[in-house]
Formats: sequence, C-alpha cells, structure tokens
Amino acid sequence: MGDFFDAALSFPALPLTFLLAFVVLYWLLVLLGTFDVELFAGDGSFGDGLGLGGVPVTVTASVLIVVGWFATLAGGLIFDGVVAGVGAIVVGLFLGLLAARAVATPLRRLYATGVEPSRNDFVGRECVIRTGRVSADFGQAEVTAADGSSAIVQVRQTGEHQLTSGHRALIFDYDIDGEFFWVAPA
Repeated sequence: MGDFFDAALSFPALPLTFLLAFVVLYWLLVLLGTFDVELFAGDGSFGDGLGLGGVPVTVTASVLIVVGWFATLAGGLIFDGVVAGVGAIVVGLFLGLLAARAVATPLRRLYATGVEPSRNDFVGRECVIRTGRVSADFGQAEVTAADGSSAIVQVRQTGEHQLTSGHRALIFDYDIDGEFFWVAPA
C-alpha cells in the first residue's frame, strides 16, 4: 500500500491527486446533502465546445479528473522522467476528456431543461369563449397550450363584434396589471 501512496503523491500524479481529493470530498458532501449536484451550475453552456454541455460541470469535471488521475498514475509508474511525466499528464487529461464526453452524452437527456411556461405563451393562440359574453371588464375563455393542456383564462374585448359562449377568438395581448388577455374575433 505504501508504493501506491508514493506513486499518487509523486510527479506526474501529484497535481491530479489534489484535484481527486477535492472531487471525493465534494461527492461525499453531496451524499450527505450539504451540496447540490449542480453547485457550480452556470448558464449550461460550459463545455459546449468540448461536447460536455448540458450536464452539470461537477459531473463532467469529476469524470475528467478521476480518469485523468488514473491514467496519469499509470503513466507515471510505466514511464520515468520529467518529459514522460508531462506527456502522461497530457495523455491522462485527454483520456479524461474522452471519458467525460462519453458520460455526458447519455446524461444530457436527463438534464434537459426547457423554457419555463409563461402566460405570454398564449398570445397568438385561438381560444373558445366560455362565458355568456365578453366585455371590457368581464369574460373567460378556454385556451389550449402547445403541450396540449388547456386552461381557463380571463379575457377582455373592445370593439363592436360581441363575443359570446362558443365563439372562437384570437388572443392578441396580455395585460400584466389586470392579469387578463385581450381577444378579438377569430
């Protein structure tokens, strides 16, 4: 066991050994519930150019460091010298990057994020009037969202053509202050 620690705490594995200790400590704290898996999450674009985007940076960096450390440790045991050690670090990080990409590809589907739904998503959609009439201060309609779900919303209208129950109308604006949609006959 002493040879293992000597190899892990000597060049070329030493820099990645410290990173590996940080990764192990981080994942222990995640398991204890102290940290979240997405602790260092940014806008989700980190690593896009390397094929690592769409997955928390903590996951891909952990895989990169673990595989890179192991490859660097093995390279340090096989080859001797500073130049060979630097080569082992470069090859180790390259293999770690390949492993991180291999892990990120299937995980990307699990971390897929969509845009949060908004009331403005209904603007431009057709709705069906559900109240007896729609006026400047009264009315409800049923609208279907892009995902197929439906909602009853408050609607208002100005104009001569009176919308009544069963009529189709087009939602053309949303009033934030009044929390209702403006509609016009479709």
